[in-house]
Amino acid sequence: MTDPEATDPTAGCGCAPSREGTAEAPAPIHQPSSGTHPIAQVEIPAGSFTMGDSSGDRNPHDGEVPLREVHVSGFSMDVTTVTNEAFAAFVDDTGYVTEAERFGFSAVFHLALGAPEEDLMGSPPGLPWWRGVRGADWRHPGGSLTDIQGLADHPVVHISWNDAVAYCRWAGRRLPTEAEWEYAARGGLEGEKFPWGDEPVDDGGWRANIFQGDFPARNTCDDGFLTTAPAAHFAPNGYGLHQMIGNVWEWCADWFHPETYRHDATRDPRGPARGAQRVMRGGSYLCHDSYCNRYRNSARSQNTPDSSMGNAGFRTVALDPSRP
Repeated sequence: MTDPEATDPTAGCGCAPSREGTAEAPAPIHQPSSGTHPIAQVEIPAGSFTMGDSSGDRNPHDGEVPLREVHVSGFSMDVTTVTNEAFAAFVDDTGYVTEAERFGFSAVFHLALGAPEEDLMGSPPGLPWWRGVRGADWRHPGGSLTDIQGLADHPVVHISWNDAVAYCRWAGRRLPTEAEWEYAARGGLEGEKFPWGDEPVDDGGWRANIFQGDFPARNTCDDGFLTTAPAAHFAPNGYGLHQMIGNVWEWCADWFHPETYRHDATRDPRGPARGAQRVMRGGSYLCHDSYCNRYRNSARSQNTPDSSMGNAGFRTVALDPSRP
């Protein structure tokens, strides 16, 4: 596993060990079956917003500028990320095998390890807090000695972009575009840093699940969670969406490029036509202001479509047959 941003100490957010360079696993056999998607929806109205970082907190090389006005058509979005319970229904219906299961390993944060010594692999260059762990997957988020008992309402993790798309095909849905995601995360607020405004995450009580303490050595769990929180645990934003920042990174449909905002359309943008990595949004339980400030509405990250890790999941939006 390698991280293309490992040379930048503010990059990667502790979140992006990649499978880039890993041998390709066999393609999964999966027949879409019009499964029942159990996550509640909210209608996001059409509108325009200023996309990008207006607070000055952007990270170099992420491409959060230039600021531009973007129009987004209305769409229906999941109130929460897809949960373990919802993903289990998909797997039970289809027999789908995730890429973490097929590759035989995934990335686990060092404080969340639950695996015998023989299952522990190396760390990506520059990211010693991540370990490759044999047997880590969505059912075993910390390794083979862990499970998801009691975590039915938590976000499913160790999900690659390809896995998320497979779920969407089954459910008759799709991943949000990057513009849709940011527009929805803002909850009707213009130019604010977080879904609730500019107040700090811990102002008047915790508003999102991020890392507390001394990253990466000690998490004081002041918000109550070492890793994931229940998907609807914290208060929703103005559109009724829970945890658009923190908890888990969310895959978007777009290919990533740092120059996207200079060249993309301003009405329902779809991102570059091709690329090597897909966009991830929202930050995760590993974001910490001493190291990573990507738990913001405008923050961007990326990873290869076959990469999986213990802090990445997804939410879906409804298909619109009028759009490509």
